[in-house]
Amino acid sequence: MVAENQWIKIKAPATVANMVCGFDILGFAVNNPYDEMGMRWMTRAQNEPSIVIINIDDYQLPTDPEKNVAGAALLAFLEEYEEKEKDNAVKIKLEVKINKLIKPGSGVGSSAASSAGAVVGANYLLGNVFSKDDLVRFAMNGEKLASGVKHADNIAPCIFGGVTLVRSIFPLEVVALPSPQLYVTIVHPQIEVRTSDARSILRQQVLLKDAIKQWGNIAGLVAGLMKSDYDLIGRSLEDVIIEPVRSILIPGFDDLKKVCKQAGALGGGISGSGPSIFMLSKTKEIAVAVEKEMNQLYDGIGLPHHTYVTTINQAGVEIIA
Repeated sequence: MVAENQWIKIKAPATVANMVCGFDILGFAVNNPYDEMGMRWMTRAQNEPSIVIINIDDYQLPTDPEKNVAGAALLAFLEEYEEKEKDNAVKIKLEVKINKLIKPGSGVGSSAASSAGAVVGANYLLGNVFSKDDLVRFAMNGEKLASGVKHADNIAPCIFGGVTLVRSIFPLEVVALPSPQLYVTIVHPQIEVRTSDARSILRQQVLLKDAIKQWGNIAGLVAGLMKSDYDLIGRSLEDVIIEPVRSILIPGFDDLKKVCKQAGALGGGISGSGPSIFMLSKTKEIAVAVEKEMNQLYDGIGLPHHTYVTTINQAGVEIIA
């Protein structure tokens, strides 16, 4: 257990959810961008709040724990922690400073980074009393606040690192998947797509033939990752259910996919609910060439954007000091 009032620093990575065909079940963490957080614990006096949130960025997110994704995750954490430690007379107060370097609404797991970073930090401060699966459960409360749904496809890779498969939510079962060396190119068009809005336009029923094709792609993608079969990975990066609907929210999406694959990308698609788009490549040289195509396309239509060339983060949330 870390000494009272001692600050720790936390690095919480961005994540790419769905991996095209794996809606709500597949995701991976990336090395850039990431959020920075600071945390400490104190003994809580009577009538004091159990959680204090301090924003040190310019996004003006709520500091009320019940309205902040990190706060929602920490409330769930503390409720179970205090039940677990009910014979301990000390009541805990957690103070967290959040510097969001992952823009909210970007589609690369901004809410997941805050939620996951908060519970991993709290767990470290208090002696690592919970498992990673437990931490995913707590952090999912932040995702529910953000999107209305307790999904874990961003949370799981943020906490576990690497590529993860969420086999089940209730009960929770997260499977860590191996993967070959892959380079990731991400473009973030400077528009906002709210996760709740992107979910609201999805069809509630799908054709059996589409479901069968999607299952094949998901299984093929998992097999490709495990076998380091780049061609199989590329063939499996296809979504016939979610992407055709959500892509209408992202300007230039179809053209972008086409030019990126022509530049050598294995494939890719919408990151989470968008608007960011990711592409996977075998080499850094191809990933940089893909970035050039992304810049040219969005410069051509006059849409401001940011790009990242990065790799899969194998560590997940890290305590860095």
